[in-house]
Amino acid sequence: MRKITLIPGDGIGPEIVSATLQVLEASDARIKFEEILAGQSAMDSGNPPLSEELIQSIKKNKVALKGPLTTPIGGEFRSINVRIRKLLNLYANLRPVKTYKGVKSRYTNIDLVMVRENTEGLYSGIERFVDEGKTIAESVNRITRNASEMIVKFAFDYAVKEKRKKITAVHKANILKTTGWLFLQCAKEISENYKQVEFEDRIVDNMAMQLVKNPDKFDVIVTTNLFGDILSDLCAGLVGGLGLAPSANIGEEIAVFEPVHGSAPKYAGMNKVNPSAIILSAILMLKHIGETKTADRIGMSLKKVISQGKRVTYDLGGNASTGEMAEEIVRILDKE
Repeated sequence: MRKITLIPGDGIGPEIVSATLQVLEASDARIKFEEILAGQSAMDSGNPPLSEELIQSIKKNKVALKGPLTTPIGGEFRSINVRIRKLLNLYANLRPVKTYKGVKSRYTNIDLVMVRENTEGLYSGIERFVDEGKTIAESVNRITRNASEMIVKFAFDYAVKEKRKKITAVHKANILKTTGWLFLQCAKEISENYKQVEFEDRIVDNMAMQLVKNPDKFDVIVTTNLFGDILSDLCAGLVGGLGLAPSANIGEEIAVFEPVHGSAPKYAGMNKVNPSAIILSAILMLKHIGETKTADRIGMSLKKVISQGKRVTYDLGGNASTGEMAEEIVRILDKE
């Protein structure tokens, strides 16, 4: 029985995590959870937003399933998500993007993966106000050869393992003459070791346009932290929204799985939010720990529920609650 660290999250987090646990329990996955609070919910309980207990639990268990955490805009409160990634060196952010039958979207054939560097760039947290009046601010876009090589190699290894055909490195080297150039140079060098995988590079603004016009031309996309964060949300919009966007944060030994979307506090307690993103994240988690057959069973059941469109949440065209959609997935699982 594999032990997993469970972080329920803030806002809608506990509701969608509860729905996911319902599905996992019905699947007979050989896992058990060690639940620890983080973020606002931890603070509301009189604990720090990111405790040493949580970090040690993840280090011990090597795998965590995490609900969304609230990060206030502005102020001194640093993102718990970013801190977890940096403390555990979860350098690779993996975000699969697929179209699903039954979901209204412009395209029907999207199947791509965003691989985002997760620890540096403009998200390094190296920023300050220059003057006492706080009228000028600056931020350091730190890019290193080591991190760039690691993320590009991760993308190519993933492509080979998953039998994908092409890597697209996204950058802004035409303007960012040092940071952009360094990332692109590393990508080109690493690509020489993977002749079986087609390689190309694109400037980020052109890439945004091409993803909207011709998303089927892309397979695995690798890029820096900020560009990856923005482009992955764009890709989610192409297939129906963040409600269908899972992610994995992966390091050398540790991995944390979570939905791409936020904690949506205005919907907290309403039991109406689509749980698909975190269920899909749990599917990625199961595959990561070798529970591939169970992951595939859950994935097929989720696809059936979405394609049938009868017991789905409002964003998918239905009127089911979060819990009711989970119950329908379980019902189909039990019939498999």
